[in-house]
Amino acid sequence: MLAFWLRQDDDAGTPRVLDSPSARQDLAAAALADLQTAVGARDRARLHPDAGELAETAVDNAEKLRVAGFTVRYVDEDAALTATLPDGQWAAAVDTTWRFAGYDPREAHAEVTFVFAREGDHAVLVDVGGGGRRTPLWLATALNVSRTPQALVMAAGDQPVNRFARQARVAVRAVGEVLPPWRQKLVMVVPESDEQLDGVLAADPGEYAEIAAVTTTVDGSLSPSAPVHVFVNPEVFSGLRRNGAQVVTTHELVHVATGAATASNTPLWLLEGFADYVALRDATLPLSVTAGQVLAQVRRDGAPRHLPAGNEFDTHTTHLGASYEAAWLACRLLAQTGSEQDLLRLYDEVSDGAPVGAALQQVYGFGEKELVQRWRRELERLAR
Repeated sequence: MLAFWLRQDDDAGTPRVLDSPSARQDLAAAALADLQTAVGARDRARLHPDAGELAETAVDNAEKLRVAGFTVRYVDEDAALTATLPDGQWAAAVDTTWRFAGYDPREAHAEVTFVFAREGDHAVLVDVGGGGRRTPLWLATALNVSRTPQALVMAAGDQPVNRFARQARVAVRAVGEVLPPWRQKLVMVVPESDEQLDGVLAADPGEYAEIAAVTTTVDGSLSPSAPVHVFVNPEVFSGLRRNGAQVVTTHELVHVATGAATASNTPLWLLEGFADYVALRDATLPLSVTAGQVLAQVRRDGAPRHLPAGNEFDTHTTHLGASYEAAWLACRLLAQTGSEQDLLRLYDEVSDGAPVGAALQQVYGFGEKELVQRWRRELERLAR
């Protein structure tokens, strides 16, 4: 099949390329090749002279972020999305890899939506994102960047990158006091809005509306080799006081350091409770702040009869805050019953695949039933 058709232009008397999916693919592939070369060299001059502002922005971001391992391969046109675009534009799924040198141990790998427009004999990149695919923020908008040896922070729009960078530095120190050295460094991604966060994570609108930040793999997989970043919801985060914002940042770094994003064996009460234990370890906040919701529940309904289950940490659950607080108090109780190192040992044993009951018995000498009884008594005592 021919990639494109030619017809005679009656006015100019010269052949003209008509629009077709294969012709669009050829134009887009050439634009992607230029972008890959320019990002690899971190040099705008490698772009087509009329590549467009978004391509230039991506190259600028690549220089700030020290992007490496960047590849782009045109997969197929997204006909459904193309049908919603202005005439002359088309959307395509593009197989994309990249990493931030010095921070990501391996390349991220995702299928990303690129939107192109024809400008004469070449294609211009006009948008990145949409189509239900993840959107790498650095390809989609201009960023401010801050880096330290242990943390890379990128922020879109007017988000205060220096504020996030300060919190990252404090978090690195706090986590380092509890955990042994970890491989994955902190990469913090701060979109301009919660809508932009939804696009970055290919999430349903409002999925993270009540969440200040989430730690997850860049590609959304559970692969242990996938890079893990912290993604901030700026609209929730901006409403936190300084101490609260610091607790959130440290909590998320614990998830990065422990590989929680891919830890399918660890029950969420232990995974989230341990992260809050580290984040609140040196905090001077009163229990009315750190456990106010769960203690109010205990006063009203009595102590819960089981540790928080996985569905109680769903982002849309009614008592999400109380579930986090209950998990934190369980982990705090374990650290007080034995030691901080005992709690860390329990976490490691369970993360490595040991059943919770067996790991508790090995570390503490009692099982899950006894833990629940002790935890309930502690909740009742604190609620008085």
